[in-house]
Amino acid sequence: MKRMSAVGLAAAALLCIFDAQAGPLRERLAERRAESGAEVRLPAGSRAQRNIAYGEHADQRMDVYIPDGARDAPVLFLVHGGGWRRGDKAHGRLIGNKLAHWLPAGVIVVSVNYRMLPDADVLTQRDDVAAALAKAQSLAPTWGGDPSRFVLMGHSAGAHLVALLAAAPQGERRWLGSVLLDSGALDVERLMKERHAGLFDDAFGKAPAFWRATSPLHQLGGPTAPWLAVCSSRRRQACDQVKVFAQRVRETGGRIDELPLDLSHGDINEQLGLPGDYTRQVDAFLRDIGALK
Repeated sequence: MKRMSAVGLAAAALLCIFDAQAGPLRERLAERRAESGAEVRLPAGSRAQRNIAYGEHADQRMDVYIPDGARDAPVLFLVHGGGWRRGDKAHGRLIGNKLAHWLPAGVIVVSVNYRMLPDADVLTQRDDVAAALAKAQSLAPTWGGDPSRFVLMGHSAGAHLVALLAAAPQGERRWLGSVLLDSGALDVERLMKERHAGLFDDAFGKAPAFWRATSPLHQLGGPTAPWLAVCSSRRRQACDQVKVFAQRVRETGGRIDELPLDLSHGDINEQLGLPGDYTRQVDAFLRDIGALK
């Protein structure tokens, strides 16, 4: 057997290093493909622009869904959940029914990915969402959208990130309102002192200073854009978190509507956009803040 040359040995070593580094990335991509499932069909006349970069990292990407004839259109800015560790902007449960409902109503929908645990902590994730929002608002006119008519919406961990950003807005651009879909982490300090799921330990750690820095309630310092906070009445802790957060929003001069629903955590995400009282109540909020006619 021939001995491998020095160049060959070096190349083999580099290949091993590449495989070690690429392994987790391949796993992440495979997981996202599995979660996304079949590609969602768009309503007639709508179009998509996918994987628009708002940063250099592969996870700093967003998809944009544009209705036919969009002109000065409102924009729904979606942030997926997944325990701050997993999830994807193209997940069918996140976007399927929302696209089917709001694209025909003339609403542009933006869905974003962001860096996740363990590579990026919660504050870095918030900064990613802020950067994606700034990029989307700068590009909105090219899609036929109005950068002043954005509505932020997130589910689960995504709702926490939306709340964290909206409680202490960054930059000059603002938005019409924020819709929180079943976040269990609005008062993080209180949450971490109560009995809680292990995923919160992964996200928020053991340092009280970090709990406060990542707590939307503790970041509220004054009036903000209006809120709609949806929570599953089957999850007492989630609705308790909404009640405490809502009290603080009102104390600081803001408006918040609470919407407890007898739906599971997943159904609150997936069923929004289907015909029924739930979607009608969200539409009423959007209409009230100027996002729908």
